[in-house]
Amino acid sequence: MKQISDKDILDLLENPTQYEKGFRLLMEKYQEPIYWHIRRMVKNHEDANDIVQNTFIKVYKGINKFKQNSKLYTWLYRIATNETITFINRNKKRKSTSIDEENGIENKLIAEEYSDSQRILEHFKKAIEILPERQKLVFNMRYYDEMTYKQISEILEISIGSLKASYHHAVKKIEKYFAVNGQQ
Repeated sequence: MKQISDKDILDLLENPTQYEKGFRLLMEKYQEPIYWHIRRMVKNHEDANDIVQNTFIKVYKGINKFKQNSKLYTWLYRIATNETITFINRNKKRKSTSIDEENGIENKLIAEEYSDSQRILEHFKKAIEILPERQKLVFNMRYYDEMTYKQISEILEISIGSLKASYHHAVKKIEKYFAVNGQQ
């Protein structure tokens, strides 16, 4: 099945009789990438699903405000990113308690027999988790979502130079983490 273009989706959304169809197609196209974008910022699947739901509620209510000055995916990722940051900030107090609980579970998992690739993946995830929020966000968008600095700049409304610096610092911190902890 040929993937529908953003222009076709927007055309459907502008037609009141086709709005529901257009929104359904928008969700089919973007729900999974938005979920994974969010999921990399929050550890919990349920939290990611809640944020995805809030993101698409905002999109549903605000699509008529989309001026098409940027690409549709840029606008969607900006909303998803802002919703995620709001969620993280709102739950920082609760999160500090749950991190301790999660560490207990992770330590049990690490104690089990892992293959080398699984162990490396666990260390990689932990290295990303220790990054400051902005560096983690930029690293995830660049590394996992394979976005260009220009795309990230449009979504986060941060200069490309600042993004490159954040990414560089994130990579250096991950490398340092592996140098110190990678062989455990």
